[in-house]
Amino acid sequence: MDTVLTTDLVALAKKRSQHFNVEGFVYGQGPVNPKFLLIGEAPGETEALNGIPFSGRAGKELMRFFDLLEVDRKEVYITSAFRSRPYRYKEKIDRKTKQVVLRKYNRPPTKQELIAHAPLLDQEIEKVQAPYILTMGNIGLQRLLGPKAKVSAQHGQLYKGPVLRLVSLKDNTYTWTEKDYAVFSTFHPAAIFYNRQLLETIHEDLAEFKKLIHKI
Repeated sequence: MDTVLTTDLVALAKKRSQHFNVEGFVYGQGPVNPKFLLIGEAPGETEALNGIPFSGRAGKELMRFFDLLEVDRKEVYITSAFRSRPYRYKEKIDRKTKQVVLRKYNRPPTKQELIAHAPLLDQEIEKVQAPYILTMGNIGLQRLLGPKAKVSAQHGQLYKGPVLRLVSLKDNTYTWTEKDYAVFSTFHPAAIFYNRQLLETIHEDLAEFKKLIHKI
């Protein structure tokens, strides 16, 4: 279980998202003084079941990326912009029965869902003493730098400055932190399942990120 988040804050986040089509809850995982803080998008089916961030198919790719960075999973604090698995139902033909069935598929978290869990990430960013934040995918990047930030434009670059945090639990808008953070962005590991050509780009990004984290 995550030692960074308070029980009350987690309970509140679950309550704020109880009416959405989401399932499971995944705590952040890692040391409070990590080599870096990794922010993904949202749990998938595997993570929603076992409660371990990046433990599914994308997680296997991430472990290969960690090998390139020469870091161990235990040295990284891993979390996501949203903590439950967002899903939608789609029709699918069952191979055995040949009948049309409804199946749950992953989807990106909505703006309202991200706001519901925003206090969780805010607290982690504040309490986890990470020299760098690595965002993987647009959701994590935009949660910190706003909707205009695009991983296609900012990948492989280091941003230094304030990040977005929720104004308050009653005010569902964001404001910029007074503190500056070092944020490095690249594509989500799952992106290569749809575009294998991104793998080379991610490797190039991680080579630059490796230089940063091993300077410390």
